[in-house]
Amino acid sequence: MPATRKLEDRDVYIYEGQIYIPNTYTAGAVGTRFLTGLRDGKKILGTRCAACNRVYVPARSTCHACFEPIDEWVEVSGTGTLETYTVVYEDNPCQPAEPPLVYGIIRLDGADNGFLHMLGGVDPEDLRVGMRVQAVFERDRTGSILDIRYFTPFGGC
Repeated sequence: MPATRKLEDRDVYIYEGQIYIPNTYTAGAVGTRFLTGLRDGKKILGTRCAACNRVYVPARSTCHACFEPIDEWVEVSGTGTLETYTVVYEDNPCQPAEPPLVYGIIRLDGADNGFLHMLGGVDPEDLRVGMRVQAVFERDRTGSILDIRYFTPFGGC
């Protein structure tokens, strides 16, 4: 199939394909503090809403439930409960690792929302909803969400 084609009866050409458009985004003040906590102290920081007491990880500046501004910082545990997961078998250049790659939503102890991250150190067939997992940090951290290498199962229910 040719890369371009002309529409019938029009002076218009169509490009068939994908265009790579790189982007750079700022983490903002809240995201920067969250990422700095990972990098400098292996701490997972969240924010607590003073109005409804919900704790969000990653940290947020506004409560998702009551829309109040949030400015209280709390440290949550690096352990939590696996709420759901999926296994990715197809390679994609945007993924941080080779397939099979497992992503999970983890309810960290002390948080009120799910935290999306990779799971590792376990065969995908051995995963189950409700299992306990803990964060495994990179030795050399850079201020990235990938400073948490992955979450892995550990004992306990």
